[in-house]
Amino acid sequence: MILKGKVWKFGDNIDTDAIIPARYLTTSDPQELAKHCMEDADPAFITKMKPGDIIVGGENFGCGSSREHAPIAIKAAGVSCVVAKSFARIFYRNSFNMGLPIFESRELMGAIKDGDEISLDSAKGIITVTKGNKIFSSNSIPPFMEQLISDGGLMKHIGKKRKESRV
Repeated sequence: MILKGKVWKFGDNIDTDAIIPARYLTTSDPQELAKHCMEDADPAFITKMKPGDIIVGGENFGCGSSREHAPIAIKAAGVSCVVAKSFARIFYRNSFNMGLPIFESRELMGAIKDGDEISLDSAKGIITVTKGNKIFSSNSIPPFMEQLISDGGLMKHIGKKRKESRV
């Protein structure tokens, strides 16, 4: 999978309340959650970003509560993926379960700025910064996890497998 987009940078310890504030958790509707994605970290984020853009974060991205609303809000907002130095483990798993691709890269954060464009090859684990053609490494996603993302998350993947087994 090749992902390309404009970068939106966030710092260390971006917690799930910054991703989707608790005051909006009265709904689980993805489109409603998307309207408030990253609102407490950057109130104008949702008006500035475009579908396909990429969030780049620092250490411990997605820390805090284990709510699945956070990756749902990011995905529904149209963000193609998140790249961070590291992720909170529950956010990491929830992201794949919800079909949001995420990648770890220790070097990328310090080498880019908001608005830079990058492309990411998930199979090879290569991130290319378009301006300057700088190349960085990231974790690659195993084929079964790429399939999980391609199917739209864990529940849709299970539904697909059930349907296939009935045929």
